[in-house]
Amino acid sequence: MTAPSGVTRLLLVCHASTSATARAAFPGDEPLDGRGLRQAAGLAARFGHGSAACAAELRCTQTAAALGLRIDLDPLLADCDYGRWTGKTLDEVEAGEPESLAAWLTDPAAAPHGGESIAGLLDRVAGWLSRRAPGRTVAVTHPPFIRAAVVHAVGAPPSAFWRVDVAPLARVALTGRGGRWRLSYPA
Repeated sequence: MTAPSGVTRLLLVCHASTSATARAAFPGDEPLDGRGLRQAAGLAARFGHGSAACAAELRCTQTAAALGLRIDLDPLLADCDYGRWTGKTLDEVEAGEPESLAAWLTDPAAAPHGGESIAGLLDRVAGWLSRRAPGRTVAVTHPPFIRAAVVHAVGAPPSAFWRVDVAPLARVALTGRGGRWRLSYPA
């Protein structure tokens, strides 16, 4: 079945689990853990052998490969840049920089870690969504990217970013037409 003319259908797929996922750490460019690799491979039949726009980080390319998808790298699908917090657990950052962490969690424009602010991520994701052509696209990316896409699609304020949870291998469907997006349940 093809999408009606002018309609964009996106399926955003979160990468599978990594060691950073299990440790509640700000990720670097780590590979999938064994569990994540097995779970992704178990979903391959649902995806067929199509192609996917894919973030360049190893955890995304390994997920797409395990799902049986051909990879078309897209740098705009990158994870949030966590700056000096990369590789640290949330508890480590909270112990060493409690005020900075509090600022980042409450002010979307804050980037105390020297990386990307949530407002910057939201802008990047909105730009990526605005450039989607009509038709169907599968994109393998990161939890923050998917959170930002949901916030944008439903027109929520930036503070809503922290109210969206995205688990490893979660799938979120968005339908867009004329710059307006709807959140829908994937089939």
